[in-house]
Amino acid sequence: MYPSAMDYARDGGTALIPTRFVWPYGGRSVYLSGTFTGWSQWPMAPVEGCPTVFQTVCSVPPGYHQYKFIVDGEWRHDENQPFVSGGNLGTVNTVLLARESDYLPAVLSAQIPPSSNMDVDNQAFQRLVRVSDVALPDDTSRISQTDLDISRHRISAVLSTHSAYELLPGSSKVIALDVDLPVKQAFHILHEQGIPMAPLWDFSRAQFVGVLSALDFILIMRELGNHGSNLTEEELETHTISAWKEAKSYLSRQANELGKSAPRRLVWSGPDNSLKDVALEILQNGVATVPIIHSPAQDGSYPQLLYLASLSDILKHICRYFKHSPESLPILQLPIGAIPLGTWVPKIGEPNRQPLAMLRPTASLNAALNLLVQAQVSAIPIVDDNDSLLDIYSRSDITALAKDKIYTHINLEEMSIHQALQLAEEPFATYGLSSQKCHMCLRSDSLHEVMERLSRPGVRRLVVVEAGSKRVEGIISVGDIFKFLLG
Repeated sequence: MYPSAMDYARDGGTALIPTRFVWPYGGRSVYLSGTFTGWSQWPMAPVEGCPTVFQTVCSVPPGYHQYKFIVDGEWRHDENQPFVSGGNLGTVNTVLLARESDYLPAVLSAQIPPSSNMDVDNQAFQRLVRVSDVALPDDTSRISQTDLDISRHRISAVLSTHSAYELLPGSSKVIALDVDLPVKQAFHILHEQGIPMAPLWDFSRAQFVGVLSALDFILIMRELGNHGSNLTEEELETHTISAWKEAKSYLSRQANELGKSAPRRLVWSGPDNSLKDVALEILQNGVATVPIIHSPAQDGSYPQLLYLASLSDILKHICRYFKHSPESLPILQLPIGAIPLGTWVPKIGEPNRQPLAMLRPTASLNAALNLLVQAQVSAIPIVDDNDSLLDIYSRSDITALAKDKIYTHINLEEMSIHQALQLAEEPFATYGLSSQKCHMCLRSDSLHEVMERLSRPGVRRLVVVEAGSKRVEGIISVGDIFKFLLG
């Protein structure tokens, strides 16, 4: 905590501007002194979790000010901020031009009705439009490097001092698959259990050897589809998981120009690993989850599968930790549109930005599967002719083809995304309005709001849309949040 804001120039009814002063260069004791304090010394306090950064808040009148820091008894100025020299005396002071427009009061955000099927509705958007027209900052909001460093340092410190064991729920069910299981049966298990992936157990080696995910089924569907117009149940019946993994490795070697492709190791963590290590394992290996495995023996034998940890679990831990002190992470109040975060639709004339993959509902299922693989994305917004959001197709939606053995009589080129999405919907549901997985936000929403929503169960990404029209502007995933927070 830092000292409460001090108010100067109360007389004359002058409107004072709360201003934060930061000394990020260390020291044992730091004081602030300036024209707005009458050059008296005001104590500054170190930021909790970041002892080299000192800060305080002063309410100063509008206008031109000069100030300095007293660090361990020595007068110092911030060389990275504007400063002025005192001529022959050699005095150098940091300068500040305080303006009333620099201070933006907190804005009350509209509440999104929980009953909205697409997690947001037009009335809420219209209310947000009226608020943002008069008060919200635009994308020109600046990210203070000091604020960014403080926030990243604090989050890194929390994740480094908490272990994966803390993610384990009081009771849960974890499913693992035998590598000798037919792909068809594994397909049904994932669909019936409502899970996108499962670790693989090899009885002959008595260890976990990999993971079977929705992406595997996408690749299987594409590969089998290349050999005929329709997929047959017989092809899936005779194809075991281990056989598929060998075929996948062979295809990878063929696609590799050098003809070499090392088998991918199983990415896992132990319960004593820090949350930061788990998050980095997920990010660096491009996986969705990491099995938490414990072995009572030093040689790693008799492994026990405890949990499947995801970035959503870790984000929930961060939000819970900072729930009552969000102000300790200064970047949380920044609008997401002002942060280098996620994937956005390029603006006209904007170079070197990765395009956002989107499809129309009439596009073929094959086009969606190809885009998921080639663009290396986990979901694709489905939009109308005006690029307004209708739904979203994700990798895990492929398991819906196991329902009533649909995969035995479909053609990937003939089935549309619209039809594929309806497979997972309840009977008589209205297209584009029944999906609870299509979560949205605005570019004016704060990072804090976005993190809170992404930490909810089942929310893996937010589609950034334009208020009112729901025109897609970008997409932010849980992985994007961690790439930004961990630098």
